[in-house]
Amino acid sequence: MIIKFAHRTSLRTIGEKLAQFYIKVFGCEPVYPERNLKGEWLDRVANLKDVHIKGIHLRLPGYTNGPTLELFTYEEKKQNNELPAINKPGFAHIAFLVDDVELYHAKVLGHGGSALGELVEKRIEGVGTLTVAYMRDPKGNIVEILNWK
Repeated sequence: MIIKFAHRTSLRTIGEKLAQFYIKVFGCEPVYPERNLKGEWLDRVANLKDVHIKGIHLRLPGYTNGPTLELFTYEEKKQNNELPAINKPGFAHIAFLVDDVELYHAKVLGHGGSALGELVEKRIEGVGTLTVAYMRDPKGNIVEILNWK
């Protein structure tokens, strides 16, 4: 059995600004065509009525054929679901392993992101030294930047 990670989806009000943030800060590459999906087939997949999603895939750094960060917007339709739904935020954060956490910390701030906490360096016995920071992209999604030495 072959299994590979395909993509991670971020659901917020997505626009060109957020895509440009990930392109400029982390070197993600757009994977065209942009998506503008709707129809009965998508309603069946999502178990929602009148689903309409728009967005783009961004290839994550270090890969040639995926995985991608999917930046999608669902046209809002009120649903009467108490269980988690496909069009509601879920995952906590996305993480990027970088060579220089301080540099990427500054890049996030310089491109409209913000710090969530502090940039921290911690020696973890038997593993190495972790340099890490939790940040927010311009739409408030949490981004972890980290390096192990």
